[in-house]
Amino acid sequence: MPRCKRALDIVVSGLALLLLSPLLLLIAAAVVLESGRPALFTQERVGRHFRRFTLWKFRSMYPGTGPLVTASGDQRITRVGRFLRRTKLDELPQFWNVLRGDMSLVGPRPEVPRYIEFYHSRYARLLAIRPGLTDPATLEFRDEEAQLGASAEPEKTYLEEILPAKLSLSERYLAKNSIAGDVCILVQTFFVITGLRRSSRLNCRATGQSETLSGD
Repeated sequence: MPRCKRALDIVVSGLALLLLSPLLLLIAAAVVLESGRPALFTQERVGRHFRRFTLWKFRSMYPGTGPLVTASGDQRITRVGRFLRRTKLDELPQFWNVLRGDMSLVGPRPEVPRYIEFYHSRYARLLAIRPGLTDPATLEFRDEEAQLGASAEPEKTYLEEILPAKLSLSERYLAKNSIAGDVCILVQTFFVITGLRRSSRLNCRATGQSETLSGD
């Protein structure tokens, strides 16, 4: 399976970068026109076997420092950035991370080193595989910023409530992962991002995943 998974990563990420190149240039231009350079944001994350790598995103905030977690209403977010984050278009440069081998299309989302240390033993199991662009935890917590925005202590809420729940979902994925399950999660992610979830239903039980996409 690892070879098939890697082959899928290379083919899909390569095609995505090629076909989406006009959109990538348009987004980069929009970011620069609103808030200047750079168009891209980079951050150190922890990958397979705890190897650190540079993760790429379109910059959605004004340059500067601040909390690692982002809650809804964060004043650092630009107008263009707000749209990019809502539509997940800010994540598109990570297809380059997938093509390079830092990440996979599907797998536990890569975390910053600081948060990894809080749950090191759990990550020791999860990081036997490459982190991914999406996974069941990504879908379950697609409104994470709103949840954090409702908290008086966003970072504490993330560390003590959201991250442990994400880890549990990622562990379930790791126990049952398969190529068919990955394809199902990718299609499910597409439905969620495009809003088709309100008119479509996708059951992944047959592929080893237990998530069901519906109009909830």
